[in-house]
Amino acid sequence: MALRIKHKEIEFGIGDRIKVFQKIKEGEKTRVAFFDGMVLAIKGETGRKMFTVRRIGEAAIGIEKIFPVDLPTIEKIEVVKNGTRGVKRAKLYYTREKSPKEIDKIYWRSNVREKAKLQKKVKTSKTKVKAS
Repeated sequence: MALRIKHKEIEFGIGDRIKVFQKIKEGEKTRVAFFDGMVLAIKGETGRKMFTVRRIGEAAIGIEKIFPVDLPTIEKIEVVKNGTRGVKRAKLYYTREKSPKEIDKIYWRSNVREKAKLQKKVKTSKTKVKAS
């Protein structure tokens, strides 16, 4: 099970908030539309990988789209917010029942953990420098 995936030098993972820019052809005109949301899952084998993106739409209705990585209509992908470090599971289907506030709390907890780990590393490196 993959936690991270790469698309044209952009690497993103499960739990990240991303924007997927996709070309849409209507008659003879083409336009670019984007779908932004959180990556719930990455599935498939090499060459056939797909990722699921979920966002909350009007009237608090969840909208999910599954994008193949090699889809030629995907113009680009932007990572809005990293969330992979706090993820402990390969599929985040449990977030379907959670409100946006509860999901933000999950991100907040993971950021607090990361800051605590960085502070411990800084303290241990300072003590090593003082000791030598």
